[in-house]
Order: sequence, then structure tokens, then C-alpha cells
Amino acid sequence: MRQIIMDTETTGLDPKSGDKIIEIGAVELVERKLTHKNYHQYIQPERDVPEDAIAVHGITNEFLEDKPIFSDVVDDFMAFVAGAELIIHNAPFDVGFINHELSQLKNNRWGKIEDHCTITDSLKMARKSFPGQRNTLDALCKRFGIDNSNRTLHGALLDSEILADVYLAMTGGQTALSLHEEYEGNVSGNVVQLDVNRPKLKVLKATDDELMRHQQKLEAISKKFGETLSW
Repeated sequence: MRQIIMDTETTGLDPKSGDKIIEIGAVELVERKLTHKNYHQYIQPERDVPEDAIAVHGITNEFLEDKPIFSDVVDDFMAFVAGAELIIHNAPFDVGFINHELSQLKNNRWGKIEDHCTITDSLKMARKSFPGQRNTLDALCKRFGIDNSNRTLHGALLDSEILADVYLAMTGGQTALSLHEEYEGNVSGNVVQLDVNRPKLKVLKATDDELMRHQQKLEAISKKFGETLSW
């Protein structure tokens, strides 16, 4: 299972109004383990970066002067992400920018990013898990106890690395679960190994009254936030 945690920085909020990508950062997970194979690229947007955008990410026009344009780096980028599950916080934003950049290429040779990857929106996942709460990357770091003290400005590679930690924590933390007869309940690295001969766990089922009160609580939360909850 190959996953790419990705983020972009841009000149603004709307590619249709001329805003462009100026940085792409991505880190690779294989079987839920960081491989330390990263993709990081600054991009010359062929337009000025507004001051309000510079205040967010700190990437100046002077810094980008000698950087390649998107068409010069797209093949390397697509080769890195092809076939993977892309995990992006607020995916419609980044996917919209990438697809707009791809659409501007000669002969539109790559089509859309969805033609080459599956897309997972970690913000949507967080909102489903924590309805009614703040689910920014900083808020999730605080919730899961993840150190983001280096994040004084937005940066695509740094944010991708932080999001990788958040995603693993949000989806269970462990990287593998092995159930083989030769294992004896020890833990090695990121692999959890269980003794199959251990006594069966006692299962305590919810009473009818507890199930009814649980359903009532879900209905109340669903009504408050306008979403149907199923957990």
C-alpha cells in the first residue's frame, strides 16, 4: 500500500483567476511507514506573489526568480505520485490547483491527477471523526500531541511531514498487525505481534437501554451539525 501525503503553497486562492502553485511537498508512506523518499519543488509561477500570500508562507518573488516553471517539473512530479493514494488536507483546494496547472500543459498530456491517483481528504476525515471541532492541521497536532513548533510559516514539505504524523495518529497509529502462530505477544518496531494462543477476551455487549441512548445521542448530534452520523 503506497500513500503520498502532499501539500502545496500558492500565490492565492483561485487558479481560475490566475493564481499558481509555487511549492509542492510530498512524503511517501509504504505499508503505513515513512520511507523518507520525498518530493519537494519550488516553482516559478510566472507572475508576482502578492504580499498577503508571502505573509502566509514566506516565499518571495526574489526567491522564486531562478526556479523552474511547472511544465519543466511536472513529469518528475507525476512519476512520483502515480499509482499512489494521495492524502491531502482540504484536498479540493490542492487538487483544483494541480488540475488547473495540468490543463494548461501542451496537449494536456497528463489529463487530471485523479486519472493517476486516488484522492483522500484528511480534512473530511477529521470533520467526520470530530464534528463541530476545529480540524485545522494545527488543531489536530494539538489534539494528538504532535510537535509542530517548527511551523511558524506554512511550508509544503513541512506541512506534509506533519500531516503524515497526524494521519497515522488519526487512523490508528500502528503500521501493521501480524497474527502468526510463531509470535508470542511481543512488540517489535512498528509491528504489533499478538500471541494467537492468548485467552479469549470477554465481550461485553451493550444493553438495549444503552443502545437506545447511544442512538438518541447520535440523532441529537446529527441534528445539531446537519450531518448523519453512523458511529
